[in-house]
Amino acid sequence: MRVAYLINQYPKVSHSFIRREIQALERQGFDVTRIAIRGWDLELADPDDLVERSKTIYVLKQGIFVLLWSLVATLLLRPARLMSALSLALHMARRSDRHLLLHMAYLAEACRIVPWMKEHSIEHLHAHFGTNSAEVAMLAHELGGPSWSFTVHGPEEFDRKLVIGLAEKVERCTFVVAISSFGRAQLYRLVDHRLWSKVHVVHCGVDASFEAPPKQIEQLSRQFVCVGRLCEQKGQILLLEATRRLLAKGIDFRVVLAGDGDMRQVLETFIGQNNLANVVRITGWISGDQVRQEMISSRALVLPSFAEGLPVVIMEAMASGRPVISTYVAGIPELVRPGQDGWLIPAGNVEELVEAMEACLELPDASISAMGAIAREQVLKRHSIDGEAKKLAELFRTGTEPSGLL
Repeated sequence: MRVAYLINQYPKVSHSFIRREIQALERQGFDVTRIAIRGWDLELADPDDLVERSKTIYVLKQGIFVLLWSLVATLLLRPARLMSALSLALHMARRSDRHLLLHMAYLAEACRIVPWMKEHSIEHLHAHFGTNSAEVAMLAHELGGPSWSFTVHGPEEFDRKLVIGLAEKVERCTFVVAISSFGRAQLYRLVDHRLWSKVHVVHCGVDASFEAPPKQIEQLSRQFVCVGRLCEQKGQILLLEATRRLLAKGIDFRVVLAGDGDMRQVLETFIGQNNLANVVRITGWISGDQVRQEMISSRALVLPSFAEGLPVVIMEAMASGRPVISTYVAGIPELVRPGQDGWLIPAGNVEELVEAMEACLELPDASISAMGAIAREQVLKRHSIDGEAKKLAELFRTGTEPSGLL
């Protein structure tokens, strides 16, 4: 079966889970065409992402004039289809917080990709994230493109559900995927219960390389690792405050912030002002292999997030045999079980974060290893990339409509 994936930016450091999903579908015999709006010039640290970039078709790479010509060509060849899609784009723009011109750009992007899908005999189009990529997929279908679906991750889609027209997209798609039961419930809240059968849970999966047992370490380190974009919602500033308080107790440990982002300068200022430079290290963007090595070299993953979907880094840490300290947010409690796989704390509670980190440091290495083994068994059972891709493959096969490509 020939399917296309549509993503706003691809490949991207934080989107390795999409790459794994595509590759797992290909292992099951699917022919997957990668389409991205942008991303051909992103700085990439992972060699696998460099390979993916060579396989990706970019909508905006040839500039705005080619995009405008696609719009004109569609007007000449399929005027009725274009008028229908224009009406839908205007409808989406009325409630949106984005300028009308952006929705016209989405329409032009849809005009650009429909001929590509015809050329590649695409039977189904799947978008990741319920934002602009889902709108482009929806407009492409209105222009005569194939059946379409999309995956919702959160939290941004749920935060902006009204202005991105998330309910409209659920109503018009063939099916929609949530990455957790929490995400499914948020979609249930948006639409009439008669549409609930469209909503399916397919977890993000850990890479098959994690199936090999992690190397046993006789003496675990006293290092915590926090992996993710340096931004407000990940709670790294709370982690630094917890670090400051633990150090004041005379406790010996280290913290690694693996990632980069808008808040890096803020975090570096906090580190300098509180004399944490000898304890906290910021890596910047690193490859997937480097992230895994940081996890293996750490005692536990700490992710004190304020808002999430269901972080892949939690799955990867657990698959690496490491317990997790995180928050009772979104889909995280569906995976991390307090006392078995790690610790969960209320989001924003620095006191309980300090207590959890201290408890992790005080536990004997053997107890941490036993907890990590339980965590690994849990995540491999729930988040096998090939197992989850089979669920998605079945939806592609059974949930698609006859192609409307002209």
